[in-house]
Amino acid sequence: MIKINVVKAYLKKEFSELVRSKLIIMVYLMPSMVLILFGYGIKMEVYNVRTAIINYDKSQLSYRIISAFEHSRYFKTEVMNIPEKEALEMMKRAEIDLLIIIPENFEKNLLKGLKTEIGIFIDASFPFRGLTIQNYAEGVLLKEAQELSQKKLPIVVNHRNMFNQSMRDENAIVPGLLGIVFLVAPAILSALLIVREKERGTIFNFYSSPIRKIDFVIGKLTLPFLLHSVNIFIIFLWATYLFKVPFRGNFFIYWITSEIYVLISVSIGLLVSIVARTQIVAIVLTIIITVIPGFLYSGIIMPISSMKGEAAFEAHIFPVMYYNHIIYDAFLIGQGFSSEKNLFYFFVLISYWIFITVAGTLLLKKELR
Repeated sequence: MIKINVVKAYLKKEFSELVRSKLIIMVYLMPSMVLILFGYGIKMEVYNVRTAIINYDKSQLSYRIISAFEHSRYFKTEVMNIPEKEALEMMKRAEIDLLIIIPENFEKNLLKGLKTEIGIFIDASFPFRGLTIQNYAEGVLLKEAQELSQKKLPIVVNHRNMFNQSMRDENAIVPGLLGIVFLVAPAILSALLIVREKERGTIFNFYSSPIRKIDFVIGKLTLPFLLHSVNIFIIFLWATYLFKVPFRGNFFIYWITSEIYVLISVSIGLLVSIVARTQIVAIVLTIIITVIPGFLYSGIIMPISSMKGEAAFEAHIFPVMYYNHIIYDAFLIGQGFSSEKNLFYFFVLISYWIFITVAGTLLLKKELR
């Protein structure tokens, strides 16, 4: 049986210590800061692409293409009457991001059914940005080609974006950030609460007392769990009201899954505290264990389904992948536990928490090493 009095004593002691050291401010400030900074700072879309167009054709179609680029919110277009070599030199000097060359007889050859090409030169110093610019440019050109082809063959492509119809970056980034916030902050706090005992020498009170390991672990981990349980609601309000991310799922599923995930995080802090001797080491080690996998395998940078080999294997080791899959569903899709995959991932998280907590409790030695 768990000794409630022992747990309550630890709760009271740790809470008063957090208040006295002002660390409790960071408990609520840090997760909100991470969400707001990265929520506004990470952008997948590319705007105001500095675009130069050299038009050798001077035809109606070429002017339509130029007009399409000029009226697009993604491009900042300028028609230049300069040699191609000079335009490429401008790209080398980082003065333009995109160069489009419309050749002579472009419209005439196209109407005759002859093969014709448009030159597109992209500054791909940053591959992801370069690929995005390429997709935008090709989209504008294909739209004009489609309108031209409808005169001969009336085929209309009717596409619809699902789940994120507005294509907002916030809808894709903010839910993914929850997996990072609730993995990092609780782990750091729980690790510090135990390592601080080692650093100050008060851990000997635990070594020499009849307090059981299970009571010590529960007493130490309950406070960070309860404090960050409040953050689950605060972060939800930031996501839905500040960033205007839609929520289409079941709030209970979001809440219970987040509670399990926070339990996993505080258990990770327990494991770190077993290895670390000082608070600095605990913070650095926790950041390495949580932040790097959190960003790599949260689905923000790259979809997990696109990973292969070692990357896919590592993604399945860390809990952030399972949690974020359920969270993205809760915000954008709304299947909930009617999806077998969501239900399976939920039980994976429970198993993950049980395994880490049991392992941490067993590895915690009630003696000086």
